[in-house]
Amino acid sequence: MSGAALELRSVRKAFAGHVAVDGLSLSVRAGSVFGLLGPNGAGKTTTLRMVMDILRPDAGEIEILGRPADGSARDRIGYMPEERGLYPRMRLEEQLLFLASLKGVPRAAAARALPAWLERLGLADWRARRVSELSKGMQQKAQLLGTLLHDPELLILDEPMSGLDPVAADDVRRVLMQLARQGKTIVLSSHQMDTVERICDAIGLISHGELILAGAVAEVKQRFGRNLVALAFEGDGGFLATLPGVVALRDRGRHTEVQLAPDADTQQLLHAAAARLKLRRFEIVEPSLHDIFVEQVRAHATR
Repeated sequence: MSGAALELRSVRKAFAGHVAVDGLSLSVRAGSVFGLLGPNGAGKTTTLRMVMDILRPDAGEIEILGRPADGSARDRIGYMPEERGLYPRMRLEEQLLFLASLKGVPRAAAARALPAWLERLGLADWRARRVSELSKGMQQKAQLLGTLLHDPELLILDEPMSGLDPVAADDVRRVLMQLARQGKTIVLSSHQMDTVERICDAIGLISHGELILAGAVAEVKQRFGRNLVALAFEGDGGFLATLPGVVALRDRGRHTEVQLAPDADTQQLLHAAAARLKLRRFEIVEPSLHDIFVEQVRAHATR
């Protein structure tokens, strides 16, 4: 296998004349965490279903773990679809052992591995309960556990944080980061940009089925840096908009972001602000993935 765990080359898929994925090419490095981003209807789920050979592309090629995406690598992949696929009347433990058996894991081996996973995801006290008795967030964690129990090399996760409260989301992020440190390759789609920033090495942003932005997270953020300064202060900061080099002000609730022209001097802004305000924070910041996402998707929509 090459350095890529997943390769898409000029992949296209249309439904009844609607092009869902249009010439998509991307590469996911083995052992990395890759975020597949895009607004609703962008083609993310269609792309992941083609990777899993649930849908066949109309054109292009997909290679998974060094092999064509024809199902031959399926047992080496853990796939978590956005829609829940659990049986509500089964007890949680039996459900998970059944899912492991579908991937060829002997029942005894799965039963040995299961308790530690239940503890890691906060489900140990619910192992004998029917799936229907679990909360929406617990069911989401259970579905993730079912995706992991056969120890896959590649994880394909479609909106894994959906329905999770902040504590449960932290549990899942911690597990994903541990798996990444173990060398697993993870591809996830998500609308939660904070999760993407925290755990992804690289991203691909698609809009209307086209890849409009790709790269390492740090490189993407550097590429869209705008000489942005975050300030928190006491007093009336309205005058900041009139200072030389200030392009825009953005009220972020607990702080204000000042966008400067590329050649503006941040020290001049600091001196001017400190002279008239009681500063609690003055920090040069990178643009967030949220802001980059919104800006790029809107720009693509107007082309």
